[in-house]
Amino acid sequence: MENVAIFDSPGKGRGLKATKEFWAGDVIFSEPSLAAVVFDSLAERICHSCFRSQPKLQRCGQCKFAHYCDRTCQRAGWAEHKQECSAIKAFGKAPNESIRLVARILWRLDKDGSVVSDMQLTTLDELEDHIQDMEEDDLKDFKVDIHNFVDYWPRSSKQHRIEEVSHIFGVVNCNGFTVSDQRGLQAVGVGLFPNLCLVNHNCWPNCTVILNHGKIELRSLGKIEEGEELMVSYVDYLNLSEERQRQLKTQYFFDCTCEHCRDKIKDDLKLAGREVDGVKPSPEQVKEATDYCFEMLEKMEKARLRGDYHEVVRICRDSITKTEPVLADTHIYLLRLWSTLSEVQAYLQYFEDAAEYARKMVDGYMKLYHPNNAALGMAAMRAGVNHWQAGLIEVGHAMVCKAYAILMVTHGPTHPITKDLEAMRMQTEMELRMFKQNEYVYHSMRDAALKNKPMTMMHEPKGVEEGIKNLFHRKK
Repeated sequence: MENVAIFDSPGKGRGLKATKEFWAGDVIFSEPSLAAVVFDSLAERICHSCFRSQPKLQRCGQCKFAHYCDRTCQRAGWAEHKQECSAIKAFGKAPNESIRLVARILWRLDKDGSVVSDMQLTTLDELEDHIQDMEEDDLKDFKVDIHNFVDYWPRSSKQHRIEEVSHIFGVVNCNGFTVSDQRGLQAVGVGLFPNLCLVNHNCWPNCTVILNHGKIELRSLGKIEEGEELMVSYVDYLNLSEERQRQLKTQYFFDCTCEHCRDKIKDDLKLAGREVDGVKPSPEQVKEATDYCFEMLEKMEKARLRGDYHEVVRICRDSITKTEPVLADTHIYLLRLWSTLSEVQAYLQYFEDAAEYARKMVDGYMKLYHPNNAALGMAAMRAGVNHWQAGLIEVGHAMVCKAYAILMVTHGPTHPITKDLEAMRMQTEMELRMFKQNEYVYHSMRDAALKNKPMTMMHEPKGVEEGIKNLFHRKK
């Protein structure tokens, strides 16, 4: 950990600063989890050792709860699962993910001590638990988890004081970090990474965090000077500053005073009206369109949960027709409509429609997000795929290249998504050369290829708020 040092960050407590200069895409440090578990809802679909998503998994013959890719993964995960396996059998069922994670953390600490490696900068005892800051309802759930933990914890394991157990629960509650699957596209579990807990928040950060091959990587988004504080964003910048501050206060128990919150930077763009030939809509018209969008987004989400995707498309189209002439292309509700319609139309295999709205979404994102924001890179990748599927190879290739440039910074060259993008970039580049040589031949060959191997259906669309998940996990 020679690249960073702990220091007292003004108004924030402890933080990490750079001990040398970094450039965009540099890995400042990487860190394995102290412990990690699969989400309750995915316990039968995700390997409990490598966290890969697999269609067929082998179940642990003892506890009947843990699932693995094969014997190799089961052997690799046995050291962590051994005590858990006995505890689940004795308890009669698997407790929730928070209890399972706290138990794994305590078993690890009992085995290896408070500092489990030479790279660890802090002990869990030194981290804040914010129990005293919890709301009454959250505190009730918190106490229920502790009560259930006491029943679950084996008598044969080292016994811990309630205060110690409570502290670990509090640390997990506000410092847990989402673990993703092998391609980084789905949140599948939660883990604790002690060094990452020291990195403070900024709504316009100089670093990003990504999970790559089982370890988190803190990566630089641009030039960082020696001595500069290292910061990541705990929440999505696409929210208004007031909403970001509310989330941070509720979930992480602090008031954000960063420049973007203090000066409400870009809030005007996120609720702006569309200007045409120097003429803007009135504030009343913008408010009416904004309220209508909000109402329709709620209806659209209900239709999505029912699996009624044609109704989702109808609601989106009606909303866009009514509000697009009034709202700017940076308005956050219009961006959500475009994003949802693009995703659903891709799922239904209306690729030209999907491409059109994905491109609009990316154009809006580019005016709001940091140029190396991972969410922007993922949106550009989606737009590139949609255009490619629609046969719009010129825009498709340009979008794929844009996504690749961003994800080389945020994810790095060894990440599975970046490798997929590299293959896609080479494929679209080859097709683009063919297109420029002879458009008719290109489309004829493409049509013939699709007849032999039709486009596979895209993944089922997620919720409106799930497209851009922040990686910091907190039990709600």
